[in-house]
Amino acid sequence: MSMLGTRLDAATKGLPAPLAVVDLDALEANADDLVRRAAGVPVRVASKSVRVRAVLEAVLARPGFAGVMAYSLREALWLVSEGVQDVLMGYPTVAEGALAELASDPVAAAAVTLMVDDVLQVDLAQRAAASGGHRLRVCLDVDASLRIRVGPLTAHLGVRRSPVHTPHDAARLAAEILRRPGVEIRGVMFYEAQVAGMPDTSLAVRAVKRASVADLARRRSQVLAAVRDVLGRDLELVNSGGSGSLETSSADPVVTEVTAGSGLYVPTLFDGYRAFAPRPAAYFGLDVVRVPARGFATAAGGGYVASGPASRSRLPRPVAPGGLALTGREGAGEVQTPLRGAASADLRIGDRVWFRHAKAGEVMERFDQVHLVRGDVVERVAPTYRGEQRAFG
Repeated sequence: MSMLGTRLDAATKGLPAPLAVVDLDALEANADDLVRRAAGVPVRVASKSVRVRAVLEAVLARPGFAGVMAYSLREALWLVSEGVQDVLMGYPTVAEGALAELASDPVAAAAVTLMVDDVLQVDLAQRAAASGGHRLRVCLDVDASLRIRVGPLTAHLGVRRSPVHTPHDAARLAAEILRRPGVEIRGVMFYEAQVAGMPDTSLAVRAVKRASVADLARRRSQVLAAVRDVLGRDLELVNSGGSGSLETSSADPVVTEVTAGSGLYVPTLFDGYRAFAPRPAAYFGLDVVRVPARGFATAAGGGYVASGPASRSRLPRPVAPGGLALTGREGAGEVQTPLRGAASADLRIGDRVWFRHAKAGEVMERFDQVHLVRGDVVERVAPTYRGEQRAFG
């Protein structure tokens, strides 16, 4: 058994599996590393990659962190009711009931900034503001993908997010917002997924990242200038980056804050980055319930597959004891997960196997609570979003 497995086994001895664990020493070291890499630019915490309110609060209390990026407006309203004072939506919303609630609550309206990339989203916010009586603030989501001309064609490198890409696009949307009373532009966001969310797996990937960083260094300033010309004032907020791109995003002098979340737990999809050394902090444990044949052991549960393209990279990975792997035929199963490898010879019914998830916050949706471990002791048991009966889709 590895030192990790021995320590987590000791901390959770007698606790039933499946169970989730966060290693507080690793989490705090990761938080310090994010602040160091941001080089003095405030770090906004992406709640989607955490989904445990106690962890969010602990991170926000640390120097260098400021505000939350939420993934649901209902989530944002809940966080504000629990004392969070600055929530930036990471995505647009068409939830009219939640918008009405936001616009009728002066505390929430002052704390939450909506994300928009289309005038129809703005119209929903304006109607809510008109009926609720409080102005709503919005942030323009500017597409940060890299577009490269190849002859008559344009190659799109990055995710498909916002239709707003050029300074002209941003200025046109800003002008539409300016004509709508009750809605005010607070800032702009650029999320360069092809830099922040891609591990450095090849020379080609690293070349795309360099080109993207150079493109954004020019385009951010151009977009800001175009929006400033429309509004006649500077913007309060310019958000950029992610856990994989803090250095390059924070180096741009126009950026006022960066966002990070996955870098706190460091899931398996973040193992291939050159910008930082992975320090895993989140695990889940399953118990062995069968030994079906020599070289195999079967754990109960474990089908916690990450979102995204259906591939092996989205499967959880057994990490303790070492020398275990999922089987190619069954993978991670809903009710059982067969394991193979040399280490399986030493596994007995009732032994515990520890896994890492492919993504950061998603695994917390599978558990009502998480055990916060320091060394080989559970320091605290905290409810997850699910444990607080909060499901935000």
